[in-house]
Amino acid sequence: MSDTSHSLDIARFSDLARAEGLADYTSDHRVGEDNIRTFGLDVHNPVFVVSGTTIVFFVVFALAFPSLAADVFGQWRVSLTTQLDWFFMAVANLVLLFCVFLVLSPLGSVRLGGPDASPRYSYPSWVAMLFAAGIGIGIMFYGVLEPMTHALTPPLSAEGVTGSERRDLAMAATIYHWAFHPWAVYSVVGLSLAFFSFNKGLPLVIRSALYPIFGERTWGWAGHVIDVLAVFATLFGLATSLGFGAEQAAGGIAYLFGIPNANWLRVLVITVITALALGSVLRGLDGGIKVLSELNMGAAAVLGLFVLALGPTWDILTGVVEYSGAYLRYLPELSNWMGREDEYYMHDWTTFYWAWWIAFSPFVGMFIARISSGRTVREFIVAALLAPSAIFILWMTIFGETAMDQYFIEGWQGVAQTVRDFKPELTLFVFLEQFPLTLLTSALGVVLVLVFFVTSMDSGSLIVDTMTAGGKIETPVGQRIFWCIFLGLLGVALMLGGGLTSLQALALASAFPFSLVMLLMVLSLYRGLRAERLLLEVVEAESEAETGG
Repeated sequence: MSDTSHSLDIARFSDLARAEGLADYTSDHRVGEDNIRTFGLDVHNPVFVVSGTTIVFFVVFALAFPSLAADVFGQWRVSLTTQLDWFFMAVANLVLLFCVFLVLSPLGSVRLGGPDASPRYSYPSWVAMLFAAGIGIGIMFYGVLEPMTHALTPPLSAEGVTGSERRDLAMAATIYHWAFHPWAVYSVVGLSLAFFSFNKGLPLVIRSALYPIFGERTWGWAGHVIDVLAVFATLFGLATSLGFGAEQAAGGIAYLFGIPNANWLRVLVITVITALALGSVLRGLDGGIKVLSELNMGAAAVLGLFVLALGPTWDILTGVVEYSGAYLRYLPELSNWMGREDEYYMHDWTTFYWAWWIAFSPFVGMFIARISSGRTVREFIVAALLAPSAIFILWMTIFGETAMDQYFIEGWQGVAQTVRDFKPELTLFVFLEQFPLTLLTSALGVVLVLVFFVTSMDSGSLIVDTMTAGGKIETPVGQRIFWCIFLGLLGVALMLGGGLTSLQALALASAFPFSLVMLLMVLSLYRGLRAERLLLEVVEAESEAETGG
C-alpha cells in the first residue's frame, strides 16, 4: 500500500470514527514536528540532547574511573535482582497472558496498516530479521552454557533429581528463559508501535503507543521522558548483548590462536565490529541488515545441522518433544516467585533475563514494527511467538542435549569443568572439541557471533536514531553513524569499567522504569485495538447496507 493511500485510509477512518462517536486516537502532530535542523542534523528536541549527553557522560565516567564504575554498577546489579525479582516476573507473566488473549479475541483480526495493507517481506525474510536482530548473539553464548549450568546446579531446589528428570529440568529451565516470555515482551512493544504508526498515522516512537492514555500531552514532557527512557533501555540492553558477543568472540579467538584473552582483545573486537557495522549502516535496511540476517540464519543452520548430524541425533529429535513437554510441566513452578529457595537461579538467571528482555524490547519492538505492516494482530503475535521460540527450542536442544550427553553418558568433563571454572565465553569452543573439523566449526562459531554483533549494532543504531529523530525514518546518515560509534564506545567503556557485571547492572536499571511504560502499553493497545475493531464493524455494516441497497 502506498503512503498516499495509507494517509487517505487513516483520514477516512478518522472522519467515520468522529461521525460514529468512536475514539480514533489520531493526532494532528506530525513526524519531526519538534525537530532541530542544524549542522546537517535532523534531531528531536529535547530527546536527542538529553539522551546523547547522558550516554557521553556514561562513556566518559566508565573510562575515567573504571574501578569506581565497577563498584557502583556491581552494587546496582545485586540490589535490583534481589529486590525486584517479583516485579519483573509478574510483568513477564502478565504480558504473555495478554498476548494469548489478543490471539484468541476478535481483536486479533485487526490488520496493521489498514484492511488493504499487504506485507512488505516474505515470512522467511521477516523471521530471519526478527531473529537475528533480536537475541541472536544469545544462542551462541548460552546454547551450551545454560543447559549444562542447570544440569550441574538444578533450579527449584531439586538437587536430588537424577537421570532423565535432571536433564528434563535443566532443559525446561533453559527453554523458559528463551522461548515464549521474551517474545511476548517484544510482541507487545512491536505491536503497539506498528498499530499506532501504521493504523493511526502517529510517529514511530515509543510515546505514540501511549496516545490513548496521555492524549495530546504525548507530545509534551510526558512523551519526552518516555522516549528518553526507551533510548536508555535500548542502549544499555544492546550494550549488554554486545558485551556477551565481545566476550565470546575474544574468548574464541584467544582459544583458537593461543593468545591471552585480555581487555585489549575485547576492545579490538568491538572496534572492528563497529567499523563493519558502519559499513552496513551505509547500505541501508534492505542492503545491510536484511542480507546479513539471512546470511547469519544460513550459517547458524549449517552449524546446528552439523552438531545434530554428528551428535546423538535421535535423542535430540525426541528431546525436542520431551523437553517442550517438560517446559510446560515445570512452567507454573518456574514462573512463580513466591516461596522459592533457588535464589541463585531466580535472581542470577530469571530476574536478569526478564530485565534484559524488557530493556531490549524498545529496540526489537521498533525494529519488528518497521518490518511488519500488512500482517494481522493474530498473525503478528502467533508468528512472533512461535517461530523464534521454535528455533530456540530446537537450537538449545541440539546443543544442550549433546553437551549433557558428553557429560552424563560419555563422562567427559570438558564443558562441565569450563562451567565450574566460570569461563562462560569458552563453553561453545570447548564443546566443539569433541567433534571433527574443530578448527573450522570453531571459526564458524566466531564468525556467527561477529555477524550477529554487526546486525545488532546496525539495527540498534537505526532504531535509536529513529527514536531521537522524532520518529523520522529517513534521516541524515551522520546521525546513525554517531549512534553506532557511541554504542561501540559504550560497550568498550562498560567492559573496562566492570565487565559484564556493569553491563547487566545498567540493563536492569533501565528496564525497571521501562517496564512501567510497557504496562501502560498493554492498556493503551487494548483501547486502541478495541476502538479499531468497533470501527471496522461499522465499516463492514455500511458496506453490507450499500451492497444490499
